[in-house]
Amino acid sequence: MYQYSIIQWLFFFYFYCFVGWCIESTHVSIRTRKLTNRGFMRGPFLPLYGSGAIMMLVVSMPFRDSIVLTYLAGCVGATILEYITGVTMEALFKVRYWDYSNQKFNFQGHICLGTTFAWGLLTILMTEIVHVPVEKLMLSIPGRILTVVTIVLTIVIAVDFALSFKAAIDLRDILVRMEQVKQELLHIQKNLDAIFAAANAEWESRREEWENRKEVRNEGFLAKKEAFTEGLSIRIEDLKSNIEGKLASIRNLAKSKPSGYLESTSEELTELKTKYAVSVEKRKQLGGIRDFFQRDMLRSNPGMTSIKFKEALEELKQNVSARK
Repeated sequence: MYQYSIIQWLFFFYFYCFVGWCIESTHVSIRTRKLTNRGFMRGPFLPLYGSGAIMMLVVSMPFRDSIVLTYLAGCVGATILEYITGVTMEALFKVRYWDYSNQKFNFQGHICLGTTFAWGLLTILMTEIVHVPVEKLMLSIPGRILTVVTIVLTIVIAVDFALSFKAAIDLRDILVRMEQVKQELLHIQKNLDAIFAAANAEWESRREEWENRKEVRNEGFLAKKEAFTEGLSIRIEDLKSNIEGKLASIRNLAKSKPSGYLESTSEELTELKTKYAVSVEKRKQLGGIRDFFQRDMLRSNPGMTSIKFKEALEELKQNVSARK
């Protein structure tokens, strides 16, 4: 049975956070062929690995005499930890820092069967081989020195985590605002479609389209939900191209077929053009991410994904890569 003080448990946690960072950063750097500071935090620490190591030690306590039970405990404990961490981080930050969606037997992309089996093997490796010399190292450090080192690490890591957490929240807000701009462009496109259709139709059709356009303008929750679903399938560049094309078509139509209807909507058309220009500039500013911590977080997590904000996240990644 492990009987450690709070300071000793914290030391183990920080030690395995550092080891995990070394493993992940080395693996990603080799895979991408460039040095990568892997992880959520800016310093050389990966809390998930530290939490996982501590969890393995704790869940294996009752089963130290049985390798099979130790393996099963590691499989279950680590998988639960990974799932809870993944779900929580996605709920908070709207992105996934890892994603098993392309793996067989995965659940919601947060966990998968292959990784679960690996966690069990790692638990045996941790309890039987890795932790033994680490424990001896910790016990060889004088108590006062261990306490001072652990307290200093606690302060450094707490500050790092706070800055990283703020950067992740700010990054989430950028993604949300970029998606809001896209929804604004979709609304502009629908209004332009209605104006163009009405200008080309007979009087009855015009009146009907006008009524439909007013309904779109005053759309309820269901219409908003449908617009959002449609927006997910439309690329932002295609959307901008469609709007610009529709504006050009309406302008040409006004020249070739003067219409009282188009004259009556000239003020609305001017407003839509202005909204379009403002929305495009807003999206451009949001995409030109300037904060160092936010850029570093994107570079440190090349596998970061998002279901809801996929296009916006990829745009940010491309912009960060282009600024190197």
